Amino acid sequence: MMETIEYKVIAHISTDLPEKFGVPRQSGMAKGLTGRIIFEPDFRNPDTLRGLSDFSHLWLIWDFSLAHRDEWSPTVRPPRLGGNKRMGVFATRSPFRPNSIGLSSVEIVGIVPDSIDGPIINVAGVDMIDGTPIIDIKPYIPYTDSHPEANGGFTQSNEFKQLEVKFADDVKHHLPDGKIKALVEILSNDPRPQYQDDPERIYGLSFAGCQVKFFVRENILTVSNITTQS
Repeated sequence: MMETIEYKVIAHISTDLPEKFGVPRQSGMAKGLTGRIIFEPDFRNPDTLRGLSDFSHLWLIWDFSLAHRDEWSPTVRPPRLGGNKRMGVFATRSPFRPNSIGLSSVEIVGIVPDSIDGPIINVAGVDMIDGTPIIDIKPYIPYTDSHPEANGGFTQSNEFKQLEVKFADDVKHHLPDGKIKALVEILSNDPRPQYQDDPERIYGLSFAGCQVKFFVRENILTVSNITTQS
């Protein structure tokens, strides 16, 4: 019989990305993309965060809530390889795993110990959709968690290309204040699947309560329209 372990959801994170499309492929790729960690009632004790303000970064252990499957495959197709080559699931960070667990390193922007929702941690550099369940939080320790000499495997020879981001006239004003930087970071990292390169295709991205339309031609991403979602 297969052994199973049950975990409690301790918190959820609130972000500006309600859908998977546009979510950065790794944490830290869009440093301007922020999130609010809101704890579940059983864990709204300020004492749980005592000493956390002395750290600058966190590890978040979370659940790929939109990637649950009854079965799993020993190999997956990483986006970095264009979706055409299979690698072992444990050699990738694919969400389609035996256990749908994600790991992200994020920066602590601020801690609010006594909000109406209990203690809240504001973080930056997130790579999660709005409402993602968080299983655990651990401090990032530089001298043990950082390995500059590490080998990045197939990821080192397949770096994501950066796109130049432009906006059509008079569309930026539809975005809420302070959201331009995060949107540009998300778009410059090319949210499209790597196998798609149709210069005529219009893509739609939900971000910060807006629908962002864009197209990509010759490594230039142009935001053609931004509308407020109801």
